[in-house]
Amino acid sequence: MELKTILEKRRSVRKFLDRKVEQEKLQRIADMALTAPSSRNSRSTRLMIVDKKEDLEHISTMRDYGAAFVKNAAAAILVMGDKEKSDLWLDNCAITATILQMAVVDEGLASCWVHVGDYLTLKDEPESQRSEDYVKEVLPEIPAEYRILCVISIGYADYTPKP
Repeated sequence: MELKTILEKRRSVRKFLDRKVEQEKLQRIADMALTAPSSRNSRSTRLMIVDKKEDLEHISTMRDYGAAFVKNAAAAILVMGDKEKSDLWLDNCAITATILQMAVVDEGLASCWVHVGDYLTLKDEPESQRSEDYVKEVLPEIPAEYRILCVISIGYADYTPKP
């Protein structure tokens, strides 16, 4: 698919069909995303594919707003930065996440970016847990030195977004 077509088709999609995404597609998306440029070629971005329904349901409750639809996605990819590899891990992650979303379109799928970072699990309660800490509890295999920028929900779209 040509880049201009990918850019025209890319939209944030929050409604997905109840259809599994093939592992080969998820791996190609991750591989393409990891070709993204990084500061001083530090390659500080890390990706984690999540496709267990139970994990997706837990991730969908990382915030009391803006993440609920993740439970209906077929998969999600966490975009994380190794803060020990680069002080610009956040910038590197943002570039990778953008390329990842274009790769999703190239594979005939849809996605939506859900910010994690320093958002709180309960928006109106300043003492509530940070969403990043919550996700790390749900997925304890994430190394302590990794910071999570976002979760990209992925699946087959259940509707056609407006152009």
